[in-house]
Amino acid sequence: MAKPVSIGDSENYFSDGFQRDMARWNHRRLMPCSPDEAVDNREWLLREAAMMVALREGIGGGTPAVPTDVTGFLARFANLIETGPGQNDPLFDWIADHASFAEMRWFFEQEAAGEAGFDDLVAMTQVKMPVCAKLELARNYWDEMGRGNMKGMHGPMLGLLADAIDATPTIDTTVWESLMLANAMTAMATRREYAWHSIGALGVIELTAPGRAALVAKGLRRLGVRGKHRHYFDLHAVLDIKHSEEWNREVIASLIADDPSRARFIAEGALIRLACGARCYRRYRAELWEGRAEQREPIARAA
Repeated sequence: MAKPVSIGDSENYFSDGFQRDMARWNHRRLMPCSPDEAVDNREWLLREAAMMVALREGIGGGTPAVPTDVTGFLARFANLIETGPGQNDPLFDWIADHASFAEMRWFFEQEAAGEAGFDDLVAMTQVKMPVCAKLELARNYWDEMGRGNMKGMHGPMLGLLADAIDATPTIDTTVWESLMLANAMTAMATRREYAWHSIGALGVIELTAPGRAALVAKGLRRLGVRGKHRHYFDLHAVLDIKHSEEWNREVIASLIADDPSRARFIAEGALIRLACGARCYRRYRAELWEGRAEQREPIARAA
């Protein structure tokens, strides 16, 4: 695999320092500003490119044999819900049944990391996409935006939950694994050489999120969080099932039918996203199950 400019060769991308600095850069570069406030992105774009090479190498030989016909690819893609990295992680059953209020708050703060929500990632990904895929991305975006109703916007729903549980997500208190996930998603959505990767990464979120969302919603319900405050997770436990079916049919299938060579990169994006998620879940378990979250209650380890 070709290497980008060697600026990043000696860097440790899998570290607090690198990921926090990148998260701060993403905050600056994505924020609307005046021409006088513009950020010089050249160095960080090179470092971001080097990180993406490392992430592609990290999934190893996971994609060379990926099917390039639509039917074969969609069957393999759908199977990721069971076989993909991080799937069926015991963390989420524990969140549903055992996490204390403080532990749930810590978990939410980690998951809320990142400058770009799903709506922004879809919007950035859809630029210059073929028509069939672009239309489905537009429909997905419109759902994320509450179909024009501010109360239905998904992003503010998370803000409502954050206020209800007194969560205050910050870059400095977020583990590097979660920051890397957010930084990788932003990289794939903003860099056109990773546009097909972003399609796979976003698609695998739609595929795998409903089960996790349902378990988080169950945990919030157990802890007494009101329905209007946990609505984001209740909604995504159901809505993303429909979104996934439409994404697979209208986006992935149409793109691969038009050019089978895209299959490899869509698969890589999905695996990068799942691998980043798996790192997060391992770190969350290490933090929560070793008693480092405040006000930890006695719990039994999951198998």
